[in-house]
Amino acid sequence: MEQVPAPTVGVRRNEDIALDLLKFVAVTAGVGRPGAPSAGFVAANPQKSDDQVQQLLDLYSRCLRAVEGK
Repeated sequence: MEQVPAPTVGVRRNEDIALDLLKFVAVTAGVGRPGAPSAGFVAANPQKSDDQVQQLLDLYSRCLRAVEGK
């Protein structure tokens, strides 16, 4: 079995940074959140949960590529 190196204090993996970026972007842009009706507005097509999950996975992939500099 392979040994996973112990993390050094203050060092974060790219995956962790990409996840934090995903959370920030998703909350800011409202990605993956169902369209909640508000006064005077009703969403025409609420997204299916599969579509929301796929959107979040795609966004995570984009965030990871951005963090890795690709």
